[in-house]
Amino acid sequence: MDVVDESPLLLTILGPTACGKTALAVAVAARLNAEIISADSRQVFRGMDIGTGKDLNEYHREEGDIACHLIDIRDAGEEYNVYQFQNDFINAFHGILSRGHRAILCGGTGMYIESIVRAYRLPDAPVDNSYRQSLESFSDEELTDRLASLIKLHNHTDTETRDRLVRALEIQEFRQQHPEAFTQLPPMRHLVVGVHYPRELVVERIGVRLRQRLEEGMVDEVQRLLDAGVPKERLLKYGLEYKHIARYLTENYSYQEMFDNLYTDIRRFSKRQMTWFRRMERNGVPIHWIDGQKELNLKEKEVSELFLQTE
Repeated sequence: MDVVDESPLLLTILGPTACGKTALAVAVAARLNAEIISADSRQVFRGMDIGTGKDLNEYHREEGDIACHLIDIRDAGEEYNVYQFQNDFINAFHGILSRGHRAILCGGTGMYIESIVRAYRLPDAPVDNSYRQSLESFSDEELTDRLASLIKLHNHTDTETRDRLVRALEIQEFRQQHPEAFTQLPPMRHLVVGVHYPRELVVERIGVRLRQRLEEGMVDEVQRLLDAGVPKERLLKYGLEYKHIARYLTENYSYQEMFDNLYTDIRRFSKRQMTWFRRMERNGVPIHWIDGQKELNLKEKEVSELFLQTE
């Protein structure tokens, strides 16, 4: 006799930037009596609204607002990592279930999403300055080889910069010494839905949204962050909009250069997102792709029905 898994079903809605994930998640949440958990590495920061695409107005509906979690939970300029995200997710998930609601994970940060749907157990590795100093004499290539000896290098972001490489090594060394210090996700089943557009439409939507956000005051938003004391170096690390606009505001970097380079970087970012999601599929995560060009009500109906059939 087959054993029925009665663990709660988590619906994940993912896709590249500018594909309409938030609007779809809100529409589905309204139908399913669900709350949304954001999976966006920058939307956690207060004051970073336009550049991160929080689209907070999307959560307000005539029939009642949709609750969303893990937005505006840290001050801009703070550090935030996937370990913290997992713990914040766990707390939000338990709270949603305790209210008798369903949960939807929605976002485009592949590392955050994968850490949930593949139930990664992550250690809370503190910064170890003495360990970091011991790595200073090694080249990036030597550090990459050292990391490859500890883990399979399927995540290219770990080796994008020296800072990331050192941090990845720090985490793995901590993992070896403290195997007990891991996150533990609650039991759950998964339904993962992806929103897909043809590449040329994604590029077009990125351009339209970028111009719209600049008109809405994205440059002023970055200036406010600088005026509030958020270090320029931190904004550069946040990347994309914050990197290029911070440079425009503080360097000999023209508006047109800022726009052109930002537009290029967002397009590249969206390709990297899709590469991440396709790799998730190759690693055993089924993703049900839906046509982003459909009307919102049709997409909402398709996703809601798929969820109810799976549940």
